[in-house]
Amino acid sequence: MKSIKQLFISLIVLGSINCFAAEKVSLPADIVWETNNTAPIYSSPDAKKGGTFRTFILSFPATLRTVGPNSNSSFRSAILSNQLGLVNFHPDTEEIIPEMATHWAYGKDGKTLYYKLDPDARWSDGKPVTADDYLFTLEFMRSKHIRAPWYNNHYTEQVKDVIKFDDYTIAIVGATAKPKKDLHYYYGIGPTPRHFYTLNENWVQENDWKIVPNTGAYQISDLKKGKSITFKRKKDWWAKDKRYFKNRFNVDKVQFKVIRDLSIAYKYFEKGELDTFNLVLPEYWHDKAKGKNYQRGYIEKVWFYNDIQQPSQGMYLNQKDPLLKDKNIRLGLAHSINVEKTIKTILRNDYERLQHGYVGYGEYSNNSVKARSYDLNKADEYFTKAGWSKRGGDGIREKDGKRLSFTITYSQKHHNDRLVIIKEEARKAGVELKLQLLDGTAAFKKILEKKHQISWMGWGTGFRPAFWQHYHSDNAHKPQTNNITNTDNKELDKMIMAYRAEMDTQKRIELSKQIQQVVFDEASYIPTYSVPYTREGKWRWVKLPEHIGTKSSDGLFAPFSTSI
Repeated sequence: MKSIKQLFISLIVLGSINCFAAEKVSLPADIVWETNNTAPIYSSPDAKKGGTFRTFILSFPATLRTVGPNSNSSFRSAILSNQLGLVNFHPDTEEIIPEMATHWAYGKDGKTLYYKLDPDARWSDGKPVTADDYLFTLEFMRSKHIRAPWYNNHYTEQVKDVIKFDDYTIAIVGATAKPKKDLHYYYGIGPTPRHFYTLNENWVQENDWKIVPNTGAYQISDLKKGKSITFKRKKDWWAKDKRYFKNRFNVDKVQFKVIRDLSIAYKYFEKGELDTFNLVLPEYWHDKAKGKNYQRGYIEKVWFYNDIQQPSQGMYLNQKDPLLKDKNIRLGLAHSINVEKTIKTILRNDYERLQHGYVGYGEYSNNSVKARSYDLNKADEYFTKAGWSKRGGDGIREKDGKRLSFTITYSQKHHNDRLVIIKEEARKAGVELKLQLLDGTAAFKKILEKKHQISWMGWGTGFRPAFWQHYHSDNAHKPQTNNITNTDNKELDKMIMAYRAEMDTQKRIELSKQIQQVVFDEASYIPTYSVPYTREGKWRWVKLPEHIGTKSSDGLFAPFSTSI
């Protein structure tokens, strides 16, 4: 389960403004420590160590940094998955289970967490992980040198302090009281190596390609820029015999080869040069994944349903754009996008229509929100309100000599067929859509710099719905933040801040639903589709446990995943 580390974009690692306090602080006299050594084991005792797992990425990352400019790429999850949090959520039961901490406790104020650190924990360079590495984070994450406004804000406004009691006992103080599980999610942390970093004005450039000491099972061992990145398993990893890590992370090496075209990558897989291949795409599952290697059992196909929060796949409309700042244009556009036809034709009804951006969060999801359907009459009504009633000779709406035209920025070539249908169907509504395919790194850079009109993409998920980073005005009208719609709604801001501060679970649930309704009303996001399963192909030398995966498994062969 992608929780503390990834979902909250989380090298979540903290340090203290009080770390040099002269007086010694003491733990509360009535502190009650908790641990968990009874949750179900989800690894297999039959797992064998050894070998190299060969997989691929579509583009090479712009940096190995996980904070700062151009760091928010898909590959960062591979790096962050090897930086452990203090605790994690069990991928089946969602119980709190230990990682870097052996025990935890809760303050009576409802916003303070106490942790006992595992004295066995080591950085990949052999140095012990201590409280000082956690104390370093407030300095690090608040530093302007890292050029990361989201982190600067989070570690100033949300994470208020980290307190050291001794080398292996700390407390984290959050801004507001929250339910116990939410405390771990919002304020949960992992260490930052104080002995490695020097913060200065050149930090970003100096650390683009440095391999940072980590705490997980693997470390980068080989880097060929533009070609491949290889991780090597630590044979003497400090956590290899811990209850929730034993019999996991079994291959000796993991090689990510850059293959910029999915169809070419599949040919590598068929030749046995890649060990697994994701077959979620209907054309691969139904058409390509057949032949003698499948018939003879050399390659096996697996279809596995999960029960997870759904990524917010869709079209994100940049409200800074002169056309898209008009809500009537956005509403008209929403009714011009024929997602249903895309699902029925290209996607062969294998996918489902995503109704909103927060599906799968249980009571926190507002399932009364439904995606706007393809409706040419409604599209015409909204475009007419916006003054775009006239059409040119080719059917595209015109106004004052300008065309109702938008560019969609996307990064995956295999989405071409889907977008061609979207483009053709929108044309019936008088909308011209231009398709701009960019390399993944280039596309994400453009989107985070807010230079797009419409982005075709999806965001990952977390334990709870995340609103502030995507929809609060603090993150609008500036680069390198996740508010890619440039939403700037002061009433919505108030609701988001109330949601962040609310401790009562039922009130938070109601606020979550209200926020989702306002986001829907803003019409800056058009949801597309969801996939409540994973489909994979694997050569038969790759083995899965009898239970195949967990309810949180969004993939079966992610070598660093916490959910498999």
